[in-house]
Amino acid sequence: MTLIIAEAGVNHNGSPKLAKDLVTAAYEAGADIVKFQTFKAKNLVTQSAQQADYQKKNMGREESQFSMLQRLELSHSLHHELIAYCEELGIEFLSTAFDDESLDFLVNDLGLKRLKLPSGEITNAPLALKHAQTGCDLIVSTGMATLSEIESVLGVLAFGYLNPSVTRASRADFEAAYASKEGQDVLRKKVTVLHCTTEYPAPMDEINLRAMDSIAHAFNLPVGYSDHSKGITIPIAAVAKGAQVIEKHFTLDRNLEGPDHKASLEPDELASMISAIRDVEVALGDGVKRPTVSEVKNKAIARKSLVAIKTIKQGQLINSSDIAVMRPGGGRSPYDYWQVIGQKSSKDYEAGEPLGE
Repeated sequence: MTLIIAEAGVNHNGSPKLAKDLVTAAYEAGADIVKFQTFKAKNLVTQSAQQADYQKKNMGREESQFSMLQRLELSHSLHHELIAYCEELGIEFLSTAFDDESLDFLVNDLGLKRLKLPSGEITNAPLALKHAQTGCDLIVSTGMATLSEIESVLGVLAFGYLNPSVTRASRADFEAAYASKEGQDVLRKKVTVLHCTTEYPAPMDEINLRAMDSIAHAFNLPVGYSDHSKGITIPIAAVAKGAQVIEKHFTLDRNLEGPDHKASLEPDELASMISAIRDVEVALGDGVKRPTVSEVKNKAIARKSLVAIKTIKQGQLINSSDIAVMRPGGGRSPYDYWQVIGQKSSKDYEAGEPLGE
C-alpha cells in the first residue's frame, strides 16, 4: 500500500492546540503518518534572509525568514506531547529536521526510526551524512534537483550508512560508497526518493510526473511524490504511476495566516484524496489479464454464438443466409462460422436455436 504522509509542516502556527487538532484531522482522514517540521530559526537562516515570493504573498506581508520561522518553532515539550498523542491514536509521528540540533533531538530524544530529508537540504552534504549515520530509514525529497544532484546525495547517504562513526569525508569517498555493492544494497534497503516541484502551489505544467520514471530508472530505488499542486488530482495520478509514498500539505483552514496554508488541503479534501488513492490501489490489480470473478457470469450474456435464423433440416447444406452470430454466448463459437458454411446439418434446427458442435 502507498504510504500516505499528511504534511502538517508549520501549519500549526505555533499553537499547541492547533498542532494537536492537525494530528486528529490526519488520523481521521486515514493518513499513515502526520509530519511536522523541527528547527531552530537561529540554526536555519541568517537574520537577514528574505522570504520566498510565495511566502510574502501567502503571509500578506514582508518580513525576514528568521522572524517568520521563529514564530513557527515547535518546543521540545510539545514534540513529546504530539508523539504521545500520535501513539494514542495509532498514527505515526514524523518530523523533518533542518539542523543538527533538531536531528539529534528527533533521533536520540524522541526515538524516531524514520526521517525525511527535505528538498532544500539535498545539497547539504553534512546534514545528509548525519541523517544516514543515524541508521534510520530515509525519505528524500528532490524538489529543484537534477539527477546528478540526486546521485551525489545518494553517495553521501551510502557512505553514511556504511560509516556511521566517520566525521570527515570527501567527494571521492561518497562516489566510492555509491559505486559499491554494499552502498547500493543499503540504499535499496533504506531510502525512498520523492519527486517534487518546489513551488507553492506548483503550476500544473511544471509537475512532470514522468520524472518519477526517470528517478526509478536511474537509481533503482523506490519512488514517491511530494505534492504542492492545488487539489487532489495529481497525488492520485502519481499513485497510478507507481508512487509508493505520497506526501501532501494539509491545514484545518486555508484562510489561516501562515506561509503554507494557501497551498494545503483542508481535512475533507485530505480524506477524499486518501479514499481515492486507496481505490486506485485496489483498481491497479496484479496486472494479469484474465476474466475477473464478476465477469465470468456475464460471458454468456455479452458474447455471441452461431444461431439458426430460419428452419434448417437435417442433411441440408448450410449457407450464410441460414445462420447468424447472435446472443447469447455459450453455444458454438463464431470462429467456426466459415467452417459451418457448406456443411450438411447434423440435425433439424428451428429459427433462433443455437447450433451444436
